[in-house]
Amino acid sequence: PSMIAEADSLSAFTLIDARAAPRYRGDEEPIDRVAGHIPSAKNFYWGDALAPDQTFLPPDQLRAKLETILKGKSPDQVVCYCGSGVTAAFNMLAMEVAGLKGVKLYPGSWSEWSSDEKRVVAKGNE
Repeated sequence: PSMIAEADSLSAFTLIDARAAPRYRGDEEPIDRVAGHIPSAKNFYWGDALAPDQTFLPPDQLRAKLETILKGKSPDQVVCYCGSGVTAAFNMLAMEVAGLKGVKLYPGSWSEWSSDEKRVVAKGNE
């Protein structure tokens, strides 16, 4: 339970969206009714954590990549999400490999967020 964040608590966290950039930006959405991302979320496509041989990047390289997204935020103030929670869990593991422990998961992810017409949707790179 301590690794889970709910939709109503997300504004208190740094959000990382694990989906591919076109889905994050709202250029395309093959699954959900609405395209875009949760406002203030940063994009870190889960595949960017992988080396050419499909294993994780070395921890120091992975940490450097992730720290450009975190901008000094503590991992315990970070929530990962994606379309449905699966690749967000991959990003959580990548952060653990990089030594960035304590990140949380928003399991409802974009599918839950975008299903509520009252929630704000962001598009583009910001």
